[in-house]
Amino acid sequence: MKPKVGIFGFTGCAGDQLMILNLEDELLDLVGALDLKSFTMASSAVEESDYDVAFVEGSITTPKQKQKLEEIRKRSKLLVAIGDCAAWGGVQASCNGILKVEEKMKEVYGSDKVWEIYESKPLSAYVKVDFVLPGCPIEKEEFLRAAASLLRGDLPEAVDYPVCVECKLRENGCLMLEGKLCLGPLTVGGCRARCPSLGVDCIGCRGVIEGEARIKSALQVFREAGFKPDYVRARLRMFAANYPEILEVK
Repeated sequence: MKPKVGIFGFTGCAGDQLMILNLEDELLDLVGALDLKSFTMASSAVEESDYDVAFVEGSITTPKQKQKLEEIRKRSKLLVAIGDCAAWGGVQASCNGILKVEEKMKEVYGSDKVWEIYESKPLSAYVKVDFVLPGCPIEKEEFLRAAASLLRGDLPEAVDYPVCVECKLRENGCLMLEGKLCLGPLTVGGCRARCPSLGVDCIGCRGVIEGEARIKSALQVFREAGFKPDYVRARLRMFAANYPEILEVK
């Protein structure tokens, strides 16, 4: 029996779902191996069901979204957060703790009572998440490997090394030696150091590497490279605003 799968989206650009659709040659084989019950970006035919796996994109910003997410969680054996918005809150969380929601609403819409809205939060703020596929957007190859593991009944293996490792493997020079604040030491690998390989400093779009020692070590690297704390905090806010301990850079 094919596993029942749902793919859902909340607040975000839908780029992670688009990456799944962009699998091209592999997509037909993947769809053929799954009983795809819900994927509104691909088809308006939606069947309410229980799911073996739910892939969920986007952060949670409204009570209605929170309720829908909780319903998906109740009906799913496994829930996978796909992309940074679902995993960490996304770029839309970058002002969390700086501006109140009411202030944002008034600035954009001229009133703080347009509708009820939350600060942008990851799925894990409200429900249990079984696995995270990081990225902005996700890597197609990572999604395929994760789907293959889940089809076998296994949880995928998470990446546990920073982008710097992939820079070393590709024999890239360190961009911090050129005076650029590259967030590679603090960022989850898996992108094959795509940006640094093109001479562009990492902006941390794959989220913060786990481990207190690793985080402290990376922050120390930034300090020793001469980057001012305010500048480091500003760069980290784009994708790490829901990591208050990271933002306490001194």
